[in-house]
Amino acid sequence: MIDGYPIWIVLLIGLGVFAAGFVDGIGGGGGIISVPVYLLAGLPAHFALGTNKLSSCVGTAFSTGRYLKNGYVDWSLALVSALLAIGGAWLGTSLQLMVDERMLKYVLLLVLPLAAAVLLRKKSLPEQTGAMAPGRRRLIVWGFSLLVGIYDGFYGPGTGTFLLIAFCALGKLDVRTASGNVKLVNLSSNLGALVTSLLAGKVLLGLGLVAACFSIAGHWLGSGLAIKNGSRIVRPVILTVILLLALRVLSELWS
Repeated sequence: MIDGYPIWIVLLIGLGVFAAGFVDGIGGGGGIISVPVYLLAGLPAHFALGTNKLSSCVGTAFSTGRYLKNGYVDWSLALVSALLAIGGAWLGTSLQLMVDERMLKYVLLLVLPLAAAVLLRKKSLPEQTGAMAPGRRRLIVWGFSLLVGIYDGFYGPGTGTFLLIAFCALGKLDVRTASGNVKLVNLSSNLGALVTSLLAGKVLLGLGLVAACFSIAGHWLGSGLAIKNGSRIVRPVILTVILLLALRVLSELWS
């Protein structure tokens, strides 16, 4: 037993978290898989979210490290992006108390097909960083880091995927550098959320640390494939995440 859960349930959680880490390491959106896994295992909602932050933070740290090691982080963009995303997440969480969450879900149903259309129009995501004035690129990358950070605090699923699309399609970053920057931004915002959950006592440490081992394996494998294969693997994974997110939003609206 680990935190009151039998080993077979812990292993099933681990397999789900591995799959989530694999997807997240490639194109973001792993929380769409891992959070329902924790909930299906019987964790109360706040503990599911908090424990998921622990396992995903550890896994994201390893995939971020892999991008850093290979030089796929643009530091002139990344640090400010991370700070803006954290500030945006705080603002989004505050807005959540004032705005009906269903309104955001209806907006998402309009945004998701547009995001899919952007990807489908492009046969591949850029393998080389495109020409763009540095000031304009900073404005785009930092602006979307703030906007998506607000979304992350308000609702959350698919945050990394939206950032990756924006950084590639609008900021014209190559897919590997965009992925590295997204991982650093995600890691920063996830750490903030994890600290909050830990202080509130909403993290099952034993279960989260075991799941973190599976998350590390998934992130390590996924990020390695993304670095090696670039757009060939990132693009279809992002499209799959968009589809899964659309199905999740529809199911929540109908429930």
